[in-house]
Amino acid sequence: MDSPVTPRPTEPRPRRRDRHGRGMRGPIAPPQVPLATSRSDAFVDLVHDSVQRLERRWTQLADVEFTVRDVPPPAGEGDPDGWADDPVPLGRLDTADGSGNSRIVIYRRPVEIRTKGREERALLVHEVIVEQVAELLGLAPESVDPRYGQD
Repeated sequence: MDSPVTPRPTEPRPRRRDRHGRGMRGPIAPPQVPLATSRSDAFVDLVHDSVQRLERRWTQLADVEFTVRDVPPPAGEGDPDGWADDPVPLGRLDTADGSGNSRIVIYRRPVEIRTKGREERALLVHEVIVEQVAELLGLAPESVDPRYGQD
């Protein structure tokens, strides 16, 4: 006797484990491990750390917006000074013109290209931020951060 063939279900069954019975795969690393942090997120963290370090000494930086961009705009586009004859900028200061707060922009890719490791990158990020803050405040970089240029 032949048994009747049951029709196939229209929806696939939910899989509770993989084919080999070892369970579902999870992430390679949990989110709190540095492996799960992207390069751009790590760069933003470096900028944030540097800004916090300076804000302790200079309270007026609370009104300044710090931004990270991947690359600077081409010469003449969005950059009032243009940099066609200069080397690629690492950062830029946009001063407040009455409509809002001042803004300091740090360019991630040019900084990453000029550094080899995380420590060297952190030093260069801090130097760029100190230079831009010094320009904003009208001071020498050494007076903004006494350790400027010593590391």
